[in-house]
Amino acid sequence: MSLSATNGVFESLRDYVVAGGIVMPILVVVTVLLWHALGVRWVLLRRGTNKNVRVLIKRAFDERARVPAGIVDRAIARGVALRRSGLPDLRRRLDDAFGEYQADLKRGATLIGTLVTIAPLLGLLGTVMGMIVTFESLADMTLFSQSGGIASGISTALFTTQMGLVVAVPGVIVKSVLDRRQRQIELDLAQIKDILVSAPADAATARTAHG
Repeated sequence: MSLSATNGVFESLRDYVVAGGIVMPILVVVTVLLWHALGVRWVLLRRGTNKNVRVLIKRAFDERARVPAGIVDRAIARGVALRRSGLPDLRRRLDDAFGEYQADLKRGATLIGTLVTIAPLLGLLGTVMGMIVTFESLADMTLFSQSGGIASGISTALFTTQMGLVVAVPGVIVKSVLDRRQRQIELDLAQIKDILVSAPADAATARTAHG
């Protein structure tokens, strides 16, 4: 893209933000924060190997597991290490060891939910402010003025409403995908603990003990 085309894009974006009135810069900040939080949460919620938990645990005991690539992989590696250690009260030790994973699963969720809720409300606020300008212009019979008159009020109302929805709708969709991924990983972690706690002494443990 040429420099002139790039400048044209930035000027169009600047004009769009200016046309939305005082609420628009706040919406821009909300947009940046929201997508940054979604990106961070997407990275944190990497499950790892797309295999059944039982298969992954068996691989870990057989020492055929790959380098951990996500939360479930790391949890299995740590859980199997604790299982092999033969320490008492394994359930409590697993709960403590998996605590950081539970914290990672929830990180950013509240912020994302708040921003997704705020975005359309800010758009609505901008709409109300734009309509106030419009009605004031109608009352004064001011079609055009230095502040824009009716045209300015209508553009503010439309642009902020549009921006609020453009921010909120994709945010809600991505948030729902991440929330579903979080619930699945939570189920996987619970299953890992149940399998490791309830499993009898296995061949891997015995091999470690006799090694």
